[in-house]
Amino acid sequence: MPSEAVPSESAPRQSAPEAPAAGRTEALRALRGPLRQDPGRGDFGRLRFRLGPARGHLEAAVLSFLTGFNAVIAGEAERIDDLGEEVRGFAYEGAGMACATLDVLTLTGGRRLRALLSGQGVRYPHMIHSGAGCAYARLRLRPTWGVRAVHPLLRWLAFDGFGFHRGLFAADRTVGRRRTPRLMDRTRWAIFDQGLGRALWFHECAGADDVVLRLAEFPAGRRADLWSGIGMAAAYAGGAAPDDLERLAGAAAEAGFHAHLAQGAAFACAARLISGAVPGHTAAAAPVLCGAEVDEAAGWTDTALIALGHNAYSGEHYQAWRAGVRKAWSRRGREA
Repeated sequence: MPSEAVPSESAPRQSAPEAPAAGRTEALRALRGPLRQDPGRGDFGRLRFRLGPARGHLEAAVLSFLTGFNAVIAGEAERIDDLGEEVRGFAYEGAGMACATLDVLTLTGGRRLRALLSGQGVRYPHMIHSGAGCAYARLRLRPTWGVRAVHPLLRWLAFDGFGFHRGLFAADRTVGRRRTPRLMDRTRWAIFDQGLGRALWFHECAGADDVVLRLAEFPAGRRADLWSGIGMAAAYAGGAAPDDLERLAGAAAEAGFHAHLAQGAAFACAARLISGAVPGHTAAAAPVLCGAEVDEAAGWTDTALIALGHNAYSGEHYQAWRAGVRKAWSRRGREA
């Protein structure tokens, strides 16, 4: 599945040959200790992130991410469902990272990731696909695709997760020096930046003014996609006070990126609805960032996806999906 050369989207991809069962079991046993993540990695002081009132709230999300990863590595994935609903999605993102990591290292052709998507994690497809991208970031490989358990456009979220992980755990390079991975085309960079925008929300500890100042350090051509990721994180992860959300929306509008902020928040609303639990901070963020309630904003993502037809699979289709959500937001604003 991983490769430095991205395969053609139109060509079928062959699964890697599976190793003998006994060999896979032995390899997994040997990997469990070295792969386990130190929960202390999520400490914002250790990461040298900005510290603010939302620190505890956002650190809990990162800790859940690491907990989900460790649960899969230990063979105890069922423990993920013991976590609170508000942070469970982050745990499934970590679980997706663990499954993809093990699939790569034990040559199982994506078997664990497919099983997670179609089984225990069926209500968290967005987060699991993002987690797969986190695995590639940690393994220093470029994400490709290979999971065919759900709609093919969600596979592009691996590039989102790639950017998210790099923003969290390689912040000096990715945020401070604003470096992007080489050998990626513009579509993949755009989705990478969406994930990086999610990470910026954590990096700036959900401080609206600090997020805006950080965004100003990036080249103008990257800001639209970063705003999209910020909208995702603000609505999905939360942590901002109501007046901070208002200032965030105002800054996005002033900069000409309110549609991108709303598009990211709408994706977050859809992911929360699919999970079956919409936390209060998502319900509060949707009217401010999207100008609509959670159900309506999430519906924009469905409508835009249906408009693409049954054969949507490419990066260009994924970008068209995002653009369709922005158009729905614009129409809603004109009609209001």
